[in-house]
Amino acid sequence: MQNPISLIGAPTDIGAGARGASMGPEALRVAGLQAVLESHGLQVADRGNLGGPANPWLPPTEGYRHLPEVVAWNTALHDAVHAELALGRMPIVLGGDHCLGLGSISAVARHCRDTGKTLRVLWLDAHADFNTAALTPSGNIHGMPVALLCGMGPAALTGIGGTTPAISASVVRQIGIRSVDAGEKRLVHEAGLEVFDMRYIDEMGMRHTMDQALMGMDDNTHLHVSFDVDFLDPEIAPGVGTTVPGGPTYREAQLCMEMIADTGRLASLDVMELNPALDVRNRTAEVAVDLIESLFGKSTLMRQTAPRA
Repeated sequence: MQNPISLIGAPTDIGAGARGASMGPEALRVAGLQAVLESHGLQVADRGNLGGPANPWLPPTEGYRHLPEVVAWNTALHDAVHAELALGRMPIVLGGDHCLGLGSISAVARHCRDTGKTLRVLWLDAHADFNTAALTPSGNIHGMPVALLCGMGPAALTGIGGTTPAISASVVRQIGIRSVDAGEKRLVHEAGLEVFDMRYIDEMGMRHTMDQALMGMDDNTHLHVSFDVDFLDPEIAPGVGTTVPGGPTYREAQLCMEMIADTGRLASLDVMELNPALDVRNRTAEVAVDLIESLFGKSTLMRQTAPRA
């Protein structure tokens, strides 16, 4: 039985290097996300948008841009996501830039600690987001959330969920990666992060990639998907601030989502970095909603899925 869903808007581009992701939640609503989910018999409540500080658009201070504002947004999101999980609901976070993955996933990790669940995070993204202030001159925190979740950074960010680190790198599977800075690459290897980059997908195919990324889950697994829309090839999803050519095709992305749906274990979701200011007639939002629909069981044909282990 699918838990009822709560949509949580987080309209900020506080961690990004381009303005516009703050309009992402409304674009997803305009593209019909709630109605699409309800058409599958799901119960959906739109909790509206969280509030938080405006984006002051300042240069970095001691390696971080907008640190107090990023803390405020992620704390508010942590509290909102944790509250929905405590009610037995599935939170879908409508971002906003991907620095918000810190608040969302720290809440999910806290919920898993509280309930004895095993966490698995699928990070669908063009970027590893494993930078630190020492590695990136921009100071944009949307390039740092996975490292922060793994305890690398200031306590104000790494401790949002009450435990530092919030997660171990071993719970993360990154898919679609194709842009990693040199220093970030070393850190990814040192942390033991499991990355299925685009070369792996090109060589092995999306089906094998997802088989590997989903391996080892059981009935006690809480599966969280953090979906950065720049995971997709910019030919099909131009409305993002950090486009990187050579991403998954529409069909590869559909297969990825359908295989996640087949597990029956999806329990929380982020949809991040949609930037309507850079989009063409809301096309990227419509593609994102189409893929989210596949996460909840839409497929080309009616199929019998294997029983859950």
